[in-house]
Order: sequence, then C-alpha cells, then structure tokens
Amino acid sequence: MTSIAQVAEAMRKVLREEAQKAGKETGFVQRESKMGGAEFVQTLTFGWLSNPQATLEELAQTAATVGVTISAQGLDQRFSQEGAACLKQVLDAAVTQLVQGGTPALPILQRFSAVYVQDSSIVELPETLAEEWRGCGNASAKGRAGVKIEVRFDLLSGAMIGPLLEDARVHDAVSQIQAEPVPANALRIADVGYWSLAEMQQIDQTGGFWLSRVKSVIKITTQDGKTWDIPEFLQTQSAPQIDCPVDLSAQHPTPARFLAVRVPQEVADQRRRKLREEAHRRQQPLSQRTLALANWTILVTNVPQSCLSLTEALILLRSRWQIELLFKLWKSHGHLDEWRSSKTWRIMCEVYAKLLAMLIQHWLFLVSFWQFANRSWVKATQTIRRHALHLASDFASLPSLETAIQTVARCLEAGCRVNKRKTDLRSFQLLLSLSNDEVLA
Repeated sequence: MTSIAQVAEAMRKVLREEAQKAGKETGFVQRESKMGGAEFVQTLTFGWLSNPQATLEELAQTAATVGVTISAQGLDQRFSQEGAACLKQVLDAAVTQLVQGGTPALPILQRFSAVYVQDSSIVELPETLAEEWRGCGNASAKGRAGVKIEVRFDLLSGAMIGPLLEDARVHDAVSQIQAEPVPANALRIADVGYWSLAEMQQIDQTGGFWLSRVKSVIKITTQDGKTWDIPEFLQTQSAPQIDCPVDLSAQHPTPARFLAVRVPQEVADQRRRKLREEAHRRQQPLSQRTLALANWTILVTNVPQSCLSLTEALILLRSRWQIELLFKLWKSHGHLDEWRSSKTWRIMCEVYAKLLAMLIQHWLFLVSFWQFANRSWVKATQTIRRHALHLASDFASLPSLETAIQTVARCLEAGCRVNKRKTDLRSFQLLLSLSNDEVLA
C-alpha cells in the first residue's frame, strides 16, 4: 500500500517538478513569470478539484492560494495552445506514478494477483479541435472532434493505468489500454468492445485470466467436435444454466468455458424492448438472432471451474460496472465534459486539468478507504472538494502537504459509508455474500 508520504511526494513531483519542466518545454513559459508552469497547473488542478464549475475569478483566488497574484483576465490569457500542451505533458507524467491502496477484505478478489476492469469514455469536443483529437463523425456530421479516455484499474489495489488519451474514433479492440499486459494469475474483466481472440490467447499464454461477455457472432465448438452458432446451441439446451468447455471460433480455436444462465421472462422482455428502442434510435435493423439471445446471460472465461463457479463469475462480471461508475463520477461530479467557455484552447486546458484533478482524487481514495469495500465515491468526492484548497495552500511544504492529506484521509476513513440494501444488493454486498467474512470497519 502506498503511504501518505509517498502520495505527497508523487503530487509534488507531478504538479511541481514535472509542471515546471513542461512549462518550459512546451513554450508556455518563455520568460520569468510569476505564473510558471507549476503555478498554472496547480491553480487549475486544485481550482477545479474544489469546484468543477469554478469561474475565472474563483480560479484567480486559487492562484492566490498557491502564491500567485493574478487577475481573472490575466489568467484567461494563459489558456493557450501552449498552456494545453503543458497540462497534457503533466498528465502524461502523472499516469506513470504507481499509487496503490490497501486490499479490501473480499476473498473472491484475493484468489487473483489482480482483478482488472477496463473501459473507455468519450468526451465530445468543439469542431475546432478536430485536428487535435479526431472524433467519430465525418466531414459533414457532428462529432468530428472527440477524445477517448481509457482506464484500467485493479479492484484489489485500486492501482490505475490511465487515464490514457486517444482519438475518439479509435476502436477499443486496438486501443492503448488493450495492449497493457495482464500478469500471471491476474484476471481481466472487459466489455465486449475489447473482444479479441488474439488478446485472449496472449493472456492465457502468460498465465493470466479473462472474463467477458461473448461476442454473439462467434461460433463455438463443443467437445464432440461439432461447431455451433450460439443461438442454435442454446436452443438445444433444456437446463437453466450451462457451464461447458468449448473452443471459441473454428478458424482460431481458443479454449474457454461457456457460461450461460436463462433469465426470467420479464427480464428478457425488458432487454428486447431496449434493443428495439436502440435500433430505432440508430435507424438500424434488429436481427432475430439478437432478440433470441436476450433470453440468456452469456459469459466466457478461461478461469478453471475449481477457481471460479458460474455464480461467482456472474457476480464478478457485475463488478465491471465499477469502472462505469468511475466515468460517471468524473463526468457527473467532476464535470469533465462541461466547460464555461467557447474558446478552443481554454476548453482543452480544462479537460486536461480536470483529468489531473480526478487522478489526484483517486490517489486520495487509495490512501484513505480503499481497503473498506463499503465506501461511497460520491460522498468521498464531496469531502475532497471541501478540502481541495486546504491541500493547495499547504502544497509548498512537503510536511504540511502530508498533514493536509492525513486530515482528508481521516475524514474519508471515518465516513462516506454506503448503506446496505435488502433487495437489489450493491456490488460489495454481492461480493461479500460469497464469503462469511464481512470486514467493513
């Protein structure tokens, strides 16, 4: 587990040393100025960490907190292409820092050396940024500019790879995060967008594990040597649950366990209703194949049955939504995809600085409450927001910064609990239900 002292050092290395260097290397600082690269990065990071909708005047007050007197107009002039490049370079340096939290008391996770969940989220940008970050649209449509934010983090230690940035049009299956290795005895849980038989085979060869929903067009070969279309295979099954060995794809056989659970009729009907609505929205045809598969929840994995049962696999797959919650937190509470200006480079500065703020916020999560499974990220975010300027004011001194982080950690550790539910159990309750040990503190 990373100590508070180590997090304080990492914050100062990134927001001070790397920021000062980036200011000069990107041309943001061309002569001696009271607002150097470090002061600029600290002002925006702590300013938007404190209030993601801060005005220029509020940001100027944050600048005063870090020791720089500057007017709102003077700060506005710093939002340049060079300023954005400075922030991007600091963000790239920040993601190389390894920060880990304490291991939560969830025995099912501890069967693996790590349990990685990964996903991406897109922030649409003004069309004027299409050359900086290429979106998914074409020359005449909206969405010509957009940045894809990719993250993988370990449910055990909380250690994060990312946020990594790519053009929004890059497919998940060929993204940077997809190329990150999965160590021996580690489990990777990813959405079907990351489906790659070659990647699954590589993980298997290095002693790692994967768990995924199945790509519906894939064919499976059962032990009797017969190759099936998945809907056809399921029609032959009378049992409500299936757990059998198969090879995925006839062309590139990949050994796996095929797991399927028949869902209640009302769930299947609800799925089909959503599928029809989505097809109508996209103005795309909806196949009978897709509608038939709505009757089942289907997974594939290379984790042996002796290590992971079908029920446990279903619960673990649900844990993948933790990364969905992370992106929701960053957007709904960090306002990552919102800005108060229409100026191109001010918007880009805001995106990079808010990503830095969200990464710092995650580090504070890790040294505060990660070992406790029942903490609310939303409540923790609200607490950190109240302490952000306290962190900024103590940033100049390493001992003072450590003391400030300790104060935040005590507050987060003491509160921010998630209440249990009696029905529709939360993810941590489902994970704990697989063990008799309920160490929540």
